[in-house]
Amino acid sequence: MKTILLAGLAVGLLVVGCGKQGTPPAPAATNAPAASDNPLNAPVNYLGGLAQAQKLAVRVVDQAGVNQAIQMFNVAEGRNPKDLNELVPNYMPRMPEVPYGMKFEYNPSTGKFRVVRVAP
Repeated sequence: MKTILLAGLAVGLLVVGCGKQGTPPAPAATNAPAASDNPLNAPVNYLGGLAQAQKLAVRVVDQAGVNQAIQMFNVAEGRNPKDLNELVPNYMPRMPEVPYGMKFEYNPSTGKFRVVRVAP
């Protein structure tokens, strides 16, 4: 009787122990290629990246030039310009063109100039 009871207990433990256990979900692959990583799209992605980099570089250079002209005006005149047009022609040959989708923002009280995106 003890043998049957021990055998039943062993079978019960075996069934419970080998039952289906919840396995944690597999982590998502972090280095999986994106849809834009298709080698056939590489030239288009490259040219698009170059165009974006050029726009950013022009914007940064223009912003730096205007800020420098504002500082030179402040040193020479002892005040910030009331309008950015006061910088032309003595401190800048001409105002830079506003990039597409952007606008110039100037605060005459602080002398801060920046290029910001136009809200749609």
